[in-house]
Order: sequence, then C-alpha cells, then structure tokens
Amino acid sequence: MNARTEPAPAGSDAIARPPLVREFLLVAGLFLVYKFGRQLATGHTGEAFHNAHRVWDVERAVQLPGEGAVQSLLLHGDGLAHLANTYYAAVHFPATAAFLIWLYLRRPAHYVWARRVLAAVTAAALALHLLFPLAPPRMLAAAGLVDTARVYGPSVYGDPATDSLSNQFAAMPSLHFGWALMVAVGLVVATRSRWRWLWAAHPLLTLLVIVGTANHYWLDAIVAAALLGLALAVIHVPHRTATTARRAPGGVVPAQRDERALVGAGR
Repeated sequence: MNARTEPAPAGSDAIARPPLVREFLLVAGLFLVYKFGRQLATGHTGEAFHNAHRVWDVERAVQLPGEGAVQSLLLHGDGLAHLANTYYAAVHFPATAAFLIWLYLRRPAHYVWARRVLAAVTAAALALHLLFPLAPPRMLAAAGLVDTARVYGPSVYGDPATDSLSNQFAAMPSLHFGWALMVAVGLVVATRSRWRWLWAAHPLLTLLVIVGTANHYWLDAIVAAALLGLALAVIHVPHRTATTARRAPGGVVPAQRDERALVGAGR
C-alpha cells in the first residue's frame, strides 16, 4: 500500500487540503462581498466627520500619543514618506494572500483555521464600517496631519467627492493592521523556527505606517486587535503536531479515510 492510500494512525489530526477551486471561489467571494458592503456605507459624510471628532477627543482624553508624533518621523525626507505610502498601498493584500497560499500548501489544518479567523474579523469590520462611518485623520482639520499619499505618492485613493471605487469613511477598524496581526499570529503558531517571532515586525511596521500616513487613528488599530482577539478565542487553533507544525517527510498525503472525514471541516 503506497503513501497515498495508507490509513493514518488512530488519533491523528491530519487534515486534507480543501479543494483548491472551491477555496479560491470562497475567498474571492468573501472579498467581493466585503467590497460591496463597504460601498453601502458611503455617503455618510456628516456622520463620518462627527465620529472622527469623537475618536480624536477620546484619544486625547485617555492620553494616547498623538498620531503626529509618528508622522513627523516620516516627514524628515520625501523618500521615507514615499516608502511608507508604498508599503500601505502594496503590501496589505499581497502579504495576506501569500500567507494563505503558504498555509494552504504547507499547513492545511492551519489554513482552514486562519481563513475562518480572517473571515470572522472581516465580517465584524464590515458591520462596524456600516454602523460607525469614520473619516480618517488625514481628512480631519483638528488633527493637523498631512495626507502623505497625496503629497508624496503613491495614493490608493482619489478625491473623496468623486471616488466611487472605495469607501474612505471606513477607518475603524483598520483591516490593514488586523490582517497584518493575523499573519504574524498565524505564522508564529504554524511554524517552529526560533526566528518565527520576527514576524511580529510586520504588524508593528504596519501600525507605524497606517498612523504615520494619517490613514488611521490609534483606536482603529486597537479595535482591530480586539476583534482579532475575540475571533481567536472562539475559533481555536489546531493542535501542533508533526502533521500540522512541519511538513511530513516526502510530502505524504493524509489518508483518504481522514480526507472524507475532515475535508468538510474546511467548509
């Protein structure tokens, strides 16, 4: 009996990869639903600016550091501001996609878990975007911040008055930070390398970028982290075993019996 058909040992938590086409359609569908849902929250300009003043006042009341302190570091040179804008525009989606692809190929059980957590966090974020429209600090005169993307480029947003492709009043929570934090958590949990904690640099750098470019308030990141914490508390991580924490020798595929039993868990 070859490695593809040999039954797995009793008690093994090996899991087969969910069907690739189904996963692609599922993730793409969730993304499209999220993008469409954000569009439903457009047009609440007055409420978005009212909420922005409330968030700004709350941050000052609890003595959070001013967002301007981070932005001042970027404004020492055009190159640093441009680099931060590029990171904001170009890293968010590709890094998350690469994370999911790697888990799918190398850690199927962790892939299912991570996909569920990201979907839960994104759904909760969409609900908050609908319930609490929020203008980013770059639009708030009281913040006194520079729209670095518009001044130094590149920018992913157009003029708020004419931009029909994105909802710029959906600052809270910051999915840039929430997704980056999940990428770091997922890679720390799914790997054993002594260097795996360095993945924490990704959400830390993302936090500095989203605040320094005036796209988000500190509270946007705090709320995103809280939502992720709730999702992680409800959706439990797979047990770390030889089949989930490292690649099996020779790329052995789990038993067909376990595939039939467990592939439904990815739905």
